[in-house]
Parts: sequence; structure tokens; C-alpha cells
Amino acid sequence: MSADLTKLRNIGVIAHIDAGKTTVTERMLYVSSAKHRAGEVDKGTTTTDDDAEEAERGITIYSACVRFPWKDVAINLIDTPGHVDFTAEVERSLRVLDGAVVVFSAREGVEAQSETVWRQANRYHVPRIAMINKMDREGANWEGVLAEIQSRLGANPIAIQMPAGQGPPHAPNPFRGVIDLVRMKLLTFPAGKEGREIVETALPEDLFVEAQLYRERMLEQLYDYSDELMELALSGEKIPEPLVYKVLRNATIHLQIQPVLCGSALHGIGIQPLLDAVAAYLPHPLEMPSVEGTRPTGKAKGKAERRRTSAPLEEDSPPAATGEKITRKPDPAAPFCGLVFKILPFKTGDLYWVRIYSGELAPNSRVLNPGRDLKENVAQIWRLHASRKDEQLDKAQAGDIVALLGLRDSITGDTLCDTREPILLESIEFPETVISMAIEAETSADKKKLAETLEMLRKQDPTFSATENPETGQTLISGMGELHLEVIQHRLKRDFGLKVKVHKPRVSYRETVAQRATVVGECNRNINGVQHTAAVRVRVEPYRATGPLAAVAPPVVVSIDPAATSEAGGLTDEYLGVVIEELENAASGGGTLGFPLMRVRVTILGGEVHETDASEIAFRTAASLAFDKGLREAGVMLLEPIMRLELTTPEEHMGDLVGDLQQRRAIIERTEQRGGDTVLIAEAPLANLFGYSSAMRSLSQGRAGCSMTPSDYAAAPEEVLRTFLGE
Repeated sequence: MSADLTKLRNIGVIAHIDAGKTTVTERMLYVSSAKHRAGEVDKGTTTTDDDAEEAERGITIYSACVRFPWKDVAINLIDTPGHVDFTAEVERSLRVLDGAVVVFSAREGVEAQSETVWRQANRYHVPRIAMINKMDREGANWEGVLAEIQSRLGANPIAIQMPAGQGPPHAPNPFRGVIDLVRMKLLTFPAGKEGREIVETALPEDLFVEAQLYRERMLEQLYDYSDELMELALSGEKIPEPLVYKVLRNATIHLQIQPVLCGSALHGIGIQPLLDAVAAYLPHPLEMPSVEGTRPTGKAKGKAERRRTSAPLEEDSPPAATGEKITRKPDPAAPFCGLVFKILPFKTGDLYWVRIYSGELAPNSRVLNPGRDLKENVAQIWRLHASRKDEQLDKAQAGDIVALLGLRDSITGDTLCDTREPILLESIEFPETVISMAIEAETSADKKKLAETLEMLRKQDPTFSATENPETGQTLISGMGELHLEVIQHRLKRDFGLKVKVHKPRVSYRETVAQRATVVGECNRNINGVQHTAAVRVRVEPYRATGPLAAVAPPVVVSIDPAATSEAGGLTDEYLGVVIEELENAASGGGTLGFPLMRVRVTILGGEVHETDASEIAFRTAASLAFDKGLREAGVMLLEPIMRLELTTPEEHMGDLVGDLQQRRAIIERTEQRGGDTVLIAEAPLANLFGYSSAMRSLSQGRAGCSMTPSDYAAAPEEVLRTFLGE
């Protein structure tokens, strides 16, 4: 019998680092009786941070999935990292989730990574509720954070709770519970973090007036989403609670509002109402839009045929799609389709985390990977608990998040579907790496094992790459930041027993051109007694896309001058496609210094087609020569990655920190007060930020905190360019 999908919630917990995501998750497991004792981040005893590195550092590095019951619903919950270096874990989780709980610290408010995860949730159209955590902290400011959610995130928060007091026990009005603004009740949690009991009482007089004001504000915001609610308000009639819940749910699911709750996860305050809100306001799979994909045209290969191809898996070209849009409803009776969103290595075989969007999947079945045009075997299906196998299943169906054993060639972002009803879902986009370092095995015996291990890690982590420099023979590993590569390095040593040497991190530079150049590439060659003649004229120039399409613009734009195929232009339609394809291939090979190109436009101006000696080979050669010549004549400009910093520090250390940042070529954008601290927003080149964390701690006596996110690329100093040019 199929499970009732209306009783299922697939949610994620997302936030800035140290906002309390993992503690919130741990308390959810405890109050739902899925755990007998709540673990603590500081002691390394939490369920979802079960990796040794996570326990040691006290941060989440890998997303973890747990399933637990709450009243009459089942919740699949994914706890995600808050550190920007591990943003891929958030990206892939939000791609497959139906809803999210966004946690904010009542003291720090909306921080840099809060903005990043909120934008990610916007991109994937994920309904969300917010929790303002740490209401018992010194400097907690509930109203301030509520206002920041609206102003900094462009959100539409609606407070459905308010705190009864705020701050620690010694504060004048300490935080002691939450007020339910829908039912106008005070909720207290007398046993704190050791209990599950909630005491519900009428509002005391000293809280009633303020709570009434916030309730009226909540209802006024909801009038925009319900005519029925508005009519009752205008007629002065009492508004029934079920109607308020219904309007809140509909508006949340349609991304119009974000209900806001509050509490203190560390002290067990506000977690049960948060779970009630997850069940009440976040959607079940049937309320999500049908998943959309395209119909692929490739014919799936068998395993033996697939093995005969010589290209590495990641370089395979996906089969052409017809462009025909098709959809799958979240219905167990529909054809099966799902998305691989994470891969974990195990000695018994890699675990492939899959979100099933439609149909049913049974063990020992065969599925199609349409993006790679091959078939895969599903040997076993498992329920997940953190990052481990928990319960073997005899089937999985639409709405489920499960782990599959038996797949061989699929990678993160791949679609799996019914072999008779193919569909290709949109993959998962990941940010480019920004930092590299050289790595080598200490012994020749470990060299092969290192290569195999790096390949496995690359398959597992889409924001990690490992490539061999053909000139130096060095292996370069690249990632999202120093911490990311440090964690990889520790894994190689701890989990795989590899002794490796690492060298200074290297910045992932980009190249563009300094000015405009118009050139002609000519081919006049005799190959095996056959003459090949062609000429291609192109213009190479700096270019930067603007407007809403800037984020998705290709790094090198190849365009065609309308006159290129005219009589004066001289280039026939027959060879135009060949020239375009060759220019795109040449652009993907990097620039003069070997770094990837970006912000370049190549315009095809025309060419010459010889009456008898014109050929495809000639035009490919001429186009490639024209591209190389254009890059040389337009001149090299080196671009370096720029990071956006958000630095939080007590005022007395601000001067020292600003002085240090200026020495690192940082540009200070602004400063602002947030609670008792000063927040400094700046941009600085990544090349000057290596080791910044330890320098910042030293200058502030350990009291400052900083988050960095990739911002942009800007021209590198002339001396850096000269170094690469060997001058």
C-alpha cells in the first residue's frame, strides 16, 4: 500500500554558521522521541555531525538526512552546513527539498551566509519558515532581526510568535517562553533542554497589550492573501483560528510570506511549536508543482558497450534533448523518475542519495540515466539516518529521499528514470572553485592510491576538483576556500591513510583581453596531397554582460556580424557553423597564460571561401589561428577572484582590523552597528586573504568573527601579470 504523501514533509535546516542549525535539528529529534537524549555540538555528540572532522571543529561540513515522526506526519530533514566553503551541500539539498527552516541568531541577525542561503532558496522556489534562535543570549534583539529579514533579504516575514522577554536569566526581562499570536497563549518549557513538556497558559497582563498589537499586525498582513479574512475583519466578526492557519499555509506554500517563530534550541524552548509549524505550513509532495524535464533522444547503452568508450565519464557528451517539455506528477502510479543529489563512499559500495519525484522504485531493478545514455542497476534501497544506512526498504515511492546501492557511473545532478519513459531533469549548478594547491604523495607506492582517492572525492563533492598539470606533473586540487581544502587534506590522512605533501595555495585566476583587435586567420596547407585553403576574419574584445542575464552569460560569447555571410563578408552558411564550433572549442581551452577565459566576445566578421580548395578542415584551422592571433594582439589582462567579507568585532578592535585589511588591498564598503558589535563590509582579493582568519583572531584577541563569500573578478596588479609572463 502506498504511503499517504500528505503526511510527509521533506525539509532542510539552513542558516549562517553558528546560528544553531544542528542544535535545532538535535532538539527536533529529541522532542519527537527519535532520540532518548539530545546531543550537543560542543561535545561532538550530535546525530547529524557524525564525521570526526565535524565533531572536532564543532561545525557542520556534510549535509545529513534523518527521518522522524512528529504527531501524524513523517519528516525527512536535511541538516546543512553554514560555512561558505561548503555551500554545495546547501545547493544540492535545496534542489531536492520541498520546504526549509531558516535559522537566524537573535544577536547576530541576518549575516552574509544567511543572504546566500536565502538566495539559493529563492532560486529553487523553496517555501520556508524562519526561526529566530538564541533568544536567551546577551544582546538578543527580536524586533531588529525581524526588520532585517525584511530589509536585507527582501522577504515578507510574518511573526506568528513573539518572545516573552529576551536575554539571559540576569537580564531585566529575561527570555522565558514564546507567545502564540494565533491562539494568544503563553507557552513555557519548565524542564528546559532535559524535557519535552509544554505548559500553556493565558497571557499575563504585562504581555497582553504588546501581544495584541503584534496579533493585529499579523492579521493585517494576512488580509492581502484572503478575501474571507478581510470580510470578517471589516464586519467586526471574530476570526476563527482554522482560517488563520489555512491562510498562513496557502501564502507560505505560494512563496508569498515566511512565518517567523522564535526560541532557544540550546535550552529546549520553542522546538515543539516549530515542528507544529513545519507540519502546518510547509508543503507535502503533492502540493509541489509537477517536476519538469525534457525528452532525451539518446538510446541507452548496456554496461559492456559503455565500458568500451574511451572518454572519461565526466567528459561524455549528454544525448541531445528534443526540447520537448514533459512533466511528472508526484504520483506513485506515474513512471519513475528521481535525481541523484549526493554520493557517499562506503566499502560495500557507494551510497547514492536520491530524491524520488514520481513513480515507485524496487530493489534489483534497472533504471535509465538519460543524461549519460546508460542503464544502471539498483541493488538495494535504504532509509538514511545521518550519513549512515538505517533501514533496508522493499520499495520507495514518489516523495521519498532514500539511498541506493548498486549504481556505478552516475554522478551528482544525474537523472534516474524508467527505461520505457525517459525524462531528463534539470541538473544542479555548483559555483566554480576559487582556490588551488599542489598536492603529492610522499611515496611512489601511494601515488596511484592518491589518484584513485581524489577521483572518488571529486565524484562525491562537485565543488572539489583534482587535475594534473601536464607541464609540471603536479596534481592540483581546487575548492571553495582554505577550510575546504584543509578538510580534504585531513580526510586523505585520516580516512584513507595517505601521507601527502601540500604546497602553498594557489589562486584560480582568469584571463580576459585588454583591448579590441581585428585579425584574420588563414589556412593554406597541403595535407596528403590535398590542398586546404580558407580565411576567417574575427574581432576579439573585452565584454561583460549586464542586466538579469549577466549571471548565466557564458564566459566567452561568440557572435556573428550580420554582414559576415553577405557578399562582402564572403563567409557562406555552409562553413559558418564550423567556424562557430571551432571558436567555442578554442575558447574553452583557456587563454595565453593557460587560465580559463572570461568576459571576452569574439565576433565573426567574415571570411574567404576558395572556389576549389575550401574544406571543413581548412576553416577549423583558420578559425583556431584567428582566435589565438586575436588573443595575442588584444593583449592579456589577468583577473583575480575578489571575496566579500563581513567582519563582526567589538568597536575597540576596529582600527587594527581596518589597518590590516587596507594592507591586504581591501576596499571598505561600509560599517554598521549590530547589537553591541560593529559590522564591517569589505571586498578584498583572495590572494591577499590566505591566513586571514588567524591574523584576525590575533588582532582582536579572538573576539572578531568573519565570513567570506566569492563576489567577483577584478584586474590583478601589473606585477602579478608580469610574474606569469616571465618578465
